Amino acid sequence: MNVKNLIFVCSIAGLCLACSPRAIREAKGVVAQADSLWQAGQMYGIDAGDSATLAQAYETLNTFVLRTSSLGTFSHSCYHYGKLLRAKDNPVEAMQVFINATRSHTRDYHILGRVYSNMGDIAHLTGDYSLSYDMFERSANMFLLNGDSLLYYYGLNNMAFELAELSRNDEALELLQEIETHPIEDYLVAKAWETKAKLYLNINKYDSVLWAINHLHSLGYHQPTGYVLQARAFEYSGQIDSALYYAQKVLTLPDASEQNKYNMLYILLNYDSTLDNEEIIALSAQRSDIETDVLIPLHNQWAMAVQLLEQDLTRKPDLRWLYAIILTLFVIGVCIYIYMYRKHKRQELLTQKIDILEQATSAIQEKHLELTERYSTDLNRIENEINSRCTMLQTDENIKKILAWKNYKKMCNIVDKQFYLLATKLRDKRSLKETEVRICILTLLNCGSEQMAVLLYKSPTSIGTLKRRVAKKLGTTSGEMRTYLIENVCLK
Repeated sequence: MNVKNLIFVCSIAGLCLACSPRAIREAKGVVAQADSLWQAGQMYGIDAGDSATLAQAYETLNTFVLRTSSLGTFSHSCYHYGKLLRAKDNPVEAMQVFINATRSHTRDYHILGRVYSNMGDIAHLTGDYSLSYDMFERSANMFLLNGDSLLYYYGLNNMAFELAELSRNDEALELLQEIETHPIEDYLVAKAWETKAKLYLNINKYDSVLWAINHLHSLGYHQPTGYVLQARAFEYSGQIDSALYYAQKVLTLPDASEQNKYNMLYILLNYDSTLDNEEIIALSAQRSDIETDVLIPLHNQWAMAVQLLEQDLTRKPDLRWLYAIILTLFVIGVCIYIYMYRKHKRQELLTQKIDILEQATSAIQEKHLELTERYSTDLNRIENEINSRCTMLQTDENIKKILAWKNYKKMCNIVDKQFYLLATKLRDKRSLKETEVRICILTLLNCGSEQMAVLLYKSPTSIGTLKRRVAKKLGTTSGEMRTYLIENVCLK
């Protein structure tokens, strides 16, 4: 191609890219209407709008998918048209439309998350749970990239459900526990309980299935899947009457799928002994019609759709090593950040604890000083009070009269009241005899040896010996005996 021809081709291409054809504007308008209906909980081509118009909009945008300004709109058209094809039981074309959305190079992670979720649903219907798990994982990652935590945890729940089908029970429980720590929405919590019930059914914990479903119903969630799980749990545990009850209930539910009806008819035909021949023939015919007219054709369609997906996955280059490196770097970065953050927090916490301890220590010291001063003041007051009373009682006449000196028992009671249980402490704790108690009382009163001799009817020389013997029993000396009695007997 010469230079002139190259310039001509580039000019034509630039002109085509610069213009905005009417068909593209109309297609964008249709997609905008579909988005509005979607936000209102409706589907374009079902609740409003024409399915042919949506198909035309998709085809138009697919033709101009290289236009950067149309990438987001095209991915939305794929999502709406793919959902419409699924609703009309055309999973093969729906899968191709969803695949085109993933090839569009759009950065609309929200719509990509929903596209991958639909692909996971189709793979699940064929029983390819590994592929379904992979699609749901991609869906969850897209929602995470979009910052949508609610839909991300819905994606985790879908992943857990597929892991339960694959009997990877520990991994499924880990995902469910992660969801339970982030109860963002009641419906999400209910779906997690539904998944948990399915997991328990797969590992033959039928009582746990019934417990999970009862909790599910207490949350106000009454979808057919829960009743199906109840019926199966009762069937496998041998509670046939209950299994039959819930099988009948599922068959009466307007939103029960044909697959659920097909499974529940099996329970009725195999366990309901009350059926007569005509009822058995009618139910068998109904089950056969579901299988031949609905399930087998749909399963074939689902299988073809999954085959398209598998071909697309094998066609694409394997970039998992790149994702692994990116994820590893991300995890390392997160770990380093968490380590540094926690280290910083621990240092802050340690500093706070040290400050608190210092404040507490200071408060304790202040309190100790206050108590010490108060205790010292009280001791001085009591000691002065004792000395004052002793001064008043020092004469023989006062001692004999006020203390009832001749009546030992009465005297002890009086001394106890006046001198803080001195007599009782000397008798009971120090094991002193009557004369020894009397010598202690006279010592406390600061009486001299001659006065003690008169009151005790002993010679003055024997008083010193008696006083030393009593002091030795008390663990002190005769010279320090009075101080000891005040500080270690009266005040303790």
